[in-house]
Order: sequence, then C-alpha cells, then structure tokens
Amino acid sequence: MKEKILIVDDIAVNREILASMLEGLYQIIEASDGGQAIDILKSENDGIALVLLDLIMPKVDGFAVLQFMKDAGIFARVPVIVISADSDANTERECLKLGASDFIRKPFDNMTVKNRVKNLAELFVYKNKLEDFVKVQTEGLDRQNKLLEQQSNRIKAVNEKVTEVLGTIVEYRHFESGNHIKRVKGFTRILAKKISQKYPEYNLTPERIEVISDASVLHDIGKISVKDSILFKPGKLTFDEFDQIKMHTTKGYEMLCRFTDVWGEEYADAAKKICRWHHERDDGRGYPDGLKGDQIPIEALLVSIADVYDALTTKRVYKDAFEMDKAFNMVLDGECGEFSPKLLNCFCEVKGQFEDLARKFKEAEVEVYTKGR
Repeated sequence: MKEKILIVDDIAVNREILASMLEGLYQIIEASDGGQAIDILKSENDGIALVLLDLIMPKVDGFAVLQFMKDAGIFARVPVIVISADSDANTERECLKLGASDFIRKPFDNMTVKNRVKNLAELFVYKNKLEDFVKVQTEGLDRQNKLLEQQSNRIKAVNEKVTEVLGTIVEYRHFESGNHIKRVKGFTRILAKKISQKYPEYNLTPERIEVISDASVLHDIGKISVKDSILFKPGKLTFDEFDQIKMHTTKGYEMLCRFTDVWGEEYADAAKKICRWHHERDDGRGYPDGLKGDQIPIEALLVSIADVYDALTTKRVYKDAFEMDKAFNMVLDGECGEFSPKLLNCFCEVKGQFEDLARKFKEAEVEVYTKGR
C-alpha cells in the first residue's frame, strides 16, 4: 500500500502541480484550506506519511495547522514540509519552532521537492515502524516480566514455607509452639526498620530487611544436631553440656553451607551469618568465634537481641517467663551479654512495638488453647 501525502493549499493549481510531481509514488490527499486539513489529520493522522503545507490561506492558515499538530502531538509521527513564497527568515524560524521539519520557498524546483518528500517520508515511516516494533517488544517483555515476577513470588513463598518448616521442626523438638521463630522474625524486622532510620551506614534497605527477617527463622537450625537429653534438660547444664549446646551455631552454619544453591545468594549469606554468630556479644565474650564490636555482622546482631528477648519473655523447659519490663531491663543491663550500644539505643525506642508483638502472639496462643479444650 502506498504512503499517503496530504497537500494543503487554497490554490487548486498549486495542489495539482505538487500532486503531479508525486503521482504514482504516493496516495495523494488534498485539502483546500487549513480547516479541512485539520479534519483530515484528526481522522487519519496515523495514516498520513507527510504533509505539504502552504501558509497563506483564508480562514484557517498554515500557522494554525502547525499549532494544531503541535498541540495534538502529531509531529511525533507525521512530518511537515512548509511551502511558501514568504522570503522572511522569521517566518521560516517560526514554522520550524512550531514543529515543521522542512521549509521550501516558492518558486521551487520539482526535483528538490520530490527528493525532500521522499527522504523525509521514508525517514518517518521507518521511524514509526521502529517505534511500533519497540512498543510491541516492550509490551511483550512487560508481560514476560510480570509472569516471571509471579513465578518468583510463588517460589519465594514456597521457600519461605520450607524455611519456616525447617525452623519449626527445631522448635517442636524443643517443646515450643513453633511461634518462637515467628516472634523472632517479627522482632528482627521491627528492630531492623528502626536501625535503618537512625543508622544508614548499615545499608538496611527495605529489601535487605525482608531478607534478614526471613533468614532469621533458621537461626537455631543447628539444634537438630543436639541430643534430646541436653535440649530437654530442666536443670542447669554442665560445662560439657553447654559446649554441646554452643555447637548448634557451627553445626547450623555447616548445614546451611550445603544449601547455598537452594536459596538466593543474599538470603543464604544472611542465614549463614545469623546461624553462626547470633550468640556473639559486643565485648567478645559470645560464641562460637568470640567476635566483638563491628566484627559481628548486622544480620546476627539483630537476631541476637530478638532471640534473647523472646527467650526471656516466654516459658522454657528450664525456666518460667519473665515479665516484659524485667526482660527489657535484663537486656539493657547486660545480664544476657553485652550488646551493641547502637542496637540497644534502637531497642529502647521499639520497646512498645516488641511488647505489642509479644502480647499478640500470647493472646493468639491462649485463644488456640481455649478452643482446643
């Protein structure tokens, strides 16, 4: 199908001259004034390859047509060559400013007009086809990206369930309800958000906070390797037994090293750091490696406070639960080891949020117990 050229001139002989030059090469559409040209552009702007436009016309002149095309955004797809007897350079500048692609003065050379029309029309036809192709490809990529995002979300949800199951297995062995890992995950997220606000040097982006929170559920996975007689011992542990307990950090780390390819690199890295070092303390008196201060990764620091607070405020086989105020002060006073001053500062600011979360889980457990009776 031939490309359409719109010739706009109020003098019929001028239209005939231009049409005869382009006859056989293009499908010619004629308009005898600016108003008619605008009507044609409104109905067929996607089908017009180029406009040859006279300026001086009664009623609606060429400048009005140019202004309409500019306002309507038509210049992006349809070029205009202005043909005028006006020799004033300001006229040409004004036309080009409005959006015209070229300006030819009368009297014109037939071959010049023919070649400029050909070059400009071909350029814009190619440009428009390329833009249409890019648009189709972009829409296709957008659809594929949405599908990939949906698949990624499904995989992420499955992975989260798998990790929660793994963490819950440990808690059930330890006669926990399975909510310990959920509470630790919640405490970790709360504390991490506050740290991100006050200490940007830790680079805790929303995405990274979610990764760390999700990975926290595996902090005690190494307890699978600890004997039941030690895990369930109600009395005080011997030194040898405590050494066995402490090994859950390195055993868990070794286990997670084998699963690095199962999860994404960022998640696996966070999980390994948490598992190995969530019992390290700021003064270097923690275990297993005696790290101190900034040697301890932020991932492990966050979970260390979350884990200790939950251990204090819940009943365990070897102790009753402490009141939340008492547990809070025990953490601040270093009764559970020295923590980073920055983390303790933020811990103080989220005290209420920690307590709200702890109450929420306690109320849920009471409700489940009541319904089960």
